[in-house]
Amino acid sequence: MKIKEIIQTLESIAPLNYQESYDNSGLLVGSSEWECTGVLCTLDTLETVVEEALAKNCNLIVAHHPIIFSAIKKLNGENYVERTVIAAIKNNIAIYAIHTNLDNVYMGVNKKIADLLGLTNQKILAPKTNSLSKLITFVPPNELEKVRNALFTAGAGNIGNYTQCSYSSPGTGTFKAKEGAHPVVGNIGERVDAEELKIEFIFPNHLQPSLTTALQRAHPYEEVAYDIIPLSNIYQDIGSGIIGDLAAEADESAFLATLKSIFKTPCIKHTALLGQKLKRIAVCGGAGSFLTKSAIAAKAQIFITSDIKYHEFFDADNQLVLADIGHWESEQYTIDLIFDILVTKFTTFAILKSALGTNPVQYYL
Repeated sequence: MKIKEIIQTLESIAPLNYQESYDNSGLLVGSSEWECTGVLCTLDTLETVVEEALAKNCNLIVAHHPIIFSAIKKLNGENYVERTVIAAIKNNIAIYAIHTNLDNVYMGVNKKIADLLGLTNQKILAPKTNSLSKLITFVPPNELEKVRNALFTAGAGNIGNYTQCSYSSPGTGTFKAKEGAHPVVGNIGERVDAEELKIEFIFPNHLQPSLTTALQRAHPYEEVAYDIIPLSNIYQDIGSGIIGDLAAEADESAFLATLKSIFKTPCIKHTALLGQKLKRIAVCGGAGSFLTKSAIAAKAQIFITSDIKYHEFFDADNQLVLADIGHWESEQYTIDLIFDILVTKFTTFAILKSALGTNPVQYYL
């Protein structure tokens, strides 16, 4: 198996175009054409993780956090980033990062956190816009099912909990075939008025190449007419954070104790408790203070995230409890998430979890 097969599986769940503009997800070191001997899943890639991969005969490390986040201008081994990259290159170990693109998909990092808390009615807290487009094409009525099913199979027409969504309307198309053409109906040099159906589909932008390929293959016409129209609609399956409900109301202090236990953190920084029974919960793995206003607007009673700065705690404004459980603590189960994605697809291949703790933050108790 080649490394590119692993990458294709990861990107089918979390396409690279869902990463934030500042991010650096993707294959950072190595070649996708290498034969893969095994995969090591980790939160961070450090020198010790490269050593672990080598010892376990894994030549691909799949990490949540990119070891190369900004430009590297030299490789002298003067810091941990350079040393890690040098170690990976020397030992022919590839490094792949699946970062904010895995944060931003519904089945990603934040759903993992929400599932651990037992949340129901889960939704993306801050859905993204400008991630959808509409495909419009025109087909003879007797070819409708063939073309429509080909586009459904390629991923068009999925809206929330509904699949195979499309719209069709009748009309008349005209064309005149020139010399060298091979028209399905009509003759060279004569104008044809053809009964056609206009069909429309919504799709996520990253599927455009596969959809246009599927359309060209399934459509009977030599020249296929179609439009791609960008949409500003909210895409409810892509975005930041998750909000959901506890199965039963919980006392604030009891819930914080449960949170502390699940995420194995020695302490939780939080704003003043509000003396309420908790039901509506918002979460965001990693640094999520930018979502505080979204959590308030969504009627969350507590927002769980990390890396909250002093002045950002004031943003809670007594409208919810803002809880910081630590960056590593909030994302530690991402290792399990990556492992589960891969082991489900590659059932007989060596997919391993790193046994190393990479949290750089220590607590003096």
